[in-house]
Amino acid sequence: MRFGHRAAAGFATLLLPLAGMVGLASPAQAATSATATFTKTQDWGTGFGGQWTVKNTGDTTINSWTVEWDFPSGTSVTSAWDADVTSAGNHWTAKNKTWNGTLNPGASISFGFNGAGPGSPSNCKINGGSCDGGPTVPGDTAPSAPGTPTASDITDTSVKLSWSAATDDKGVKNYDVLRGGTKVATVTGTTYSDTGLTAGTDYSYTVQARDTADQTGPASGSVAVRTTGGGTDPQPGAKVNLGYFTEWGVYGRNYHVKNLVTSGSASKITHINYAFGNVKNGQCTVDDTYAAYDKAYTADQSVSGVADTWDQPLRGNFNQLRQLKAKYPHIKVLYSFGGWTYSGGFGQAAANATAFAKSCKAVVEDPRWADVFDGIDIDWEYPNACGLTCDTSGAAAFKNLSQALRAEFGQNYLITAAITADASSGGKIDAADYGGAAQYLDWYNVMTYDYFGAWDKTGPTAPHSPLTSYSGIPKAGFNSADAIAKLKAKGVPASKLLLGIGFYGRGWTGVTQAAPGGTATGAAPGTYEAGIEDYKVLKTACPATGTVGGTAYAHCGTNWWSYDTPATIGTKMAWAKSQNLGGAFFWEFSGDTSNGELVGAISNGLK
Repeated sequence: MRFGHRAAAGFATLLLPLAGMVGLASPAQAATSATATFTKTQDWGTGFGGQWTVKNTGDTTINSWTVEWDFPSGTSVTSAWDADVTSAGNHWTAKNKTWNGTLNPGASISFGFNGAGPGSPSNCKINGGSCDGGPTVPGDTAPSAPGTPTASDITDTSVKLSWSAATDDKGVKNYDVLRGGTKVATVTGTTYSDTGLTAGTDYSYTVQARDTADQTGPASGSVAVRTTGGGTDPQPGAKVNLGYFTEWGVYGRNYHVKNLVTSGSASKITHINYAFGNVKNGQCTVDDTYAAYDKAYTADQSVSGVADTWDQPLRGNFNQLRQLKAKYPHIKVLYSFGGWTYSGGFGQAAANATAFAKSCKAVVEDPRWADVFDGIDIDWEYPNACGLTCDTSGAAAFKNLSQALRAEFGQNYLITAAITADASSGGKIDAADYGGAAQYLDWYNVMTYDYFGAWDKTGPTAPHSPLTSYSGIPKAGFNSADAIAKLKAKGVPASKLLLGIGFYGRGWTGVTQAAPGGTATGAAPGTYEAGIEDYKVLKTACPATGTVGGTAYAHCGTNWWSYDTPATIGTKMAWAKSQNLGGAFFWEFSGDTSNGELVGAISNGLK
C-alpha cells in the first residue's frame, strides 16, 4: 500500500522560469534593444501573482512599450497595476501608463498582475518583436528544427554528431550545439565533434539552427550518448539498491534531485524510480509537467551548479536527473507509472495492453528526455484486487500487461513492477499471476510495508513493516518473510525479488501500552498526514524503545510508532542476502536524514 501523494503538493510558493527574453522589433530599432522577463511571484493554488520587467538594453531612448503574450485556456489576468492590460481570447496585451513609457538606455520598469488558473505565458512579444532575443527582420520567419543528431566515433572522451539541415526562408547561417541543454559550440556545417568528455559518462545533445538575421529556431530531438571506458558501474551480480524519487516532493517537502548529492546517497544507490506518471484513458502520461520538465533551477539548486535558462530545451526534475546521471554514471533511472492514487487506470490499460505499452514507450522515449530513462516501472495497486479502487480485470491481466511491455520495449530496457506483499491465504498475491509475469520483468519491488496502520484507528498497535511473524501479530501472512516465500513458491526467482523498506513510520495516539498489541483512539499527528511521519523526524521526536518481528517501535507519551532504523535495516539486509534476493528498494528519499543514513544502512547491509 503506497500512501496518497498529492496532499503536500500545494504547500510551496513557486518561482516560474523566465518566459522569454524578448526584443524590440520595429523597423526603427534592433531587436536586442529591449528585453522583457516574466516571474511568477506567488502561487496560491487557484491563482498566482505575476510580474513583467521591461528593460532598455539599447543606446537610444524608448518612448513607449507594449508587451504581448498568450495564456493557455483557463488562465487569465484578474487585476493589474502599472500597465493597461487587455485581452482578446487567450491573447493578452499590456501597454505602458502615461508616466512609465519612457525608458532611457539601461533603465527598466516592472508591472504586475494577479492571475487565475495554472498556466504560464508563451509567445511573448515586445513592440511586435519576437521572443528569441536575437535581431529580427520584419517578415523574416525563424528557421525550422534540424534533424535529430546521430552519434558516431564514440570514444572515452569524444563523440561525432551529425544531423540533417534545417530550412529557412532567408537561409540558415549556422547551428548551435547543446549538450545537456547548454550551448557548447556554434558551427556552420551539419557535423560537430565534441571532445574533452569523461569516460563512461552519459550525455545528451540537441541542435538549434540560426538564420541570417541570427534568429534561432526550435531545438531538434535529443540523442543520448555514453562515452566508452569508465568502470564505475556496479559489478555483475551486485545487489540493487533502488529508491523512489517523488515528483511532488519539490513542493512542500522541498526535496530535489540535488539532495541525493548533498546527502551522499547518489554514490550508494544503483537505481531511481521516478514517481509517478499517470495512467489515463488506458495510456501512460506525464503527471505534473511543471515539476517534471519546466521548473527552472538556479545555480545553487542545480546538480551541475549551472542555472537553467529560459530557452533551454529541458528543465525541471528530468533535466536534474540527466545531470545526476552525468555525475554518477552508474545510476539507472526508471519512470514509474501508477502508485496508490493513479492505479485506477490500469484496468482499462490491460484491456488493450499493446496500445498501453506503445503509449508508455512514447513517453519514456520523448526526444526531449530520451536519454534520462533506462526503463519503466509499473506500480499497479492492485491487479484483480482492491486498493484505492477495485480492479476486476482478471488474474491474467498483469501477466498480459507485462508481456506487452517487454514486446514493445525489447531487451535493452529495464521493466519492473512494484507489487503487493499480502501473503495471506487467498490474499492479493494469490489474485494475479505474478509467477507467470516474472519471465517478462527484471525484478519485483515487493512492498513489504504498510501491513498495519491507523486506518484501524483503535489498533491493535503493530509494526507496519515486520520482517517476520511474531506472537500476537494481527493477521497471518502480513510480513516480509511470508511474502517472499509465497512469491518464490509461485515460481518467481529469488534474484528477481527486492525487499521493500519504508523511510517513514506509521503510528497511533491514545496508546498506554508500550509493547505492540495496545489499543488506540486514532492516528498519531504527522507533518503531512495523520498516522504517518518521516524517519528523519521520528528518530529524535520519538526514539525507538523496542523491536518486534525484525523492525523497531517507539512509545512516547500517548503516541505509538513503528519504523525501521539503521540497525533493523541491517538485520533485514542480512536476511535478504541469506535468501539470495536481488537487493532492496525504499519509499522514498525525502524521509531519510540529510546525511542519508538509511540509504547508507541499505548499501552497507547489501555488501
